[in-house]
Amino acid sequence: MWFKNLKLFAITQPLDWQESDIEDNLKSFAFRPCNSQELSTMGFASPFQTGDSLIHSAQGRIWITLKKQERILPAVVVNTELAEKVAQIEADTGSPVGKKAQQDLKQEIVQRLLPQAFTKNSYIHGFISTKDNLVVVDASADGKAEAFLAMVRKAMTTLPVVPLSRNSIRAELTSWLNDDAVPNDVVLLEEAEFRGQGEQDSVVRVKNQELSDEEILQHLSAGKFVHKLAIEWNETLSAMLEEDMSVKRLKFTDVIKEQNDDITKEDKLARLDADFALMSGEIVRFAQWLKTTFELDEE
Repeated sequence: MWFKNLKLFAITQPLDWQESDIEDNLKSFAFRPCNSQELSTMGFASPFQTGDSLIHSAQGRIWITLKKQERILPAVVVNTELAEKVAQIEADTGSPVGKKAQQDLKQEIVQRLLPQAFTKNSYIHGFISTKDNLVVVDASADGKAEAFLAMVRKAMTTLPVVPLSRNSIRAELTSWLNDDAVPNDVVLLEEAEFRGQGEQDSVVRVKNQELSDEEILQHLSAGKFVHKLAIEWNETLSAMLEEDMSVKRLKFTDVIKEQNDDITKEDKLARLDADFALMSGEIVRFAQWLKTTFELDEE
């Protein structure tokens, strides 16, 4: 299972966590399915989606998976039935149905329909490396990353972390294009997004275009900054690097993935273990490179 997005967090205090302690603590918040009257539930599940263990470890990096189950009850279904009931009551009584009465009716409809609703499962994967003072969450949105951190914090009673970068790196990304200051181990791909400093400033997105073109330089001369930049790093991964140091659309190159080709796909658990070890190790290297390149230790 290869992560597709990265939210990176620095651990701010030493954590003396043993794997057995993490396992025991997570069990108190293990996933359970929704009952008939619950809209959603959330808890920890096996990273491999099989077996009883709620963690998986590779070289000291602890893989944790948060599972969420939601009942799918479309608003249009509820609102259609509510409208029919309100119309019927008003026809029978000759009086309008007030807002409070409509809210009560809506709640009754939801409670009646919930047991019949389909369920949808989703997962948020992440790993913790205490030796590297790093927490990584595979999430494209801040809300999902915060949900993961909050559940781990609840289970472990503490998780002192801050975003790996607490400041925008747009000036540095912009200098890569403006001043031709691209690091040696980075190749710029043909995609980027530019924005001005104000919230109402225009947004310019380019794709399949050389970022050294005169048109791009004109955007920079007009005061726009790089907001997102597609890069390839160290010939091992490509991604969209954003100004808050979020990493989207992460892809690992064949140089990395082919290293585990000697493990057959039939040996699923061994392949998952090897892939996680390989992927998480490369993500840690990339995070350390980001810290060094953007001088984050000096914040």
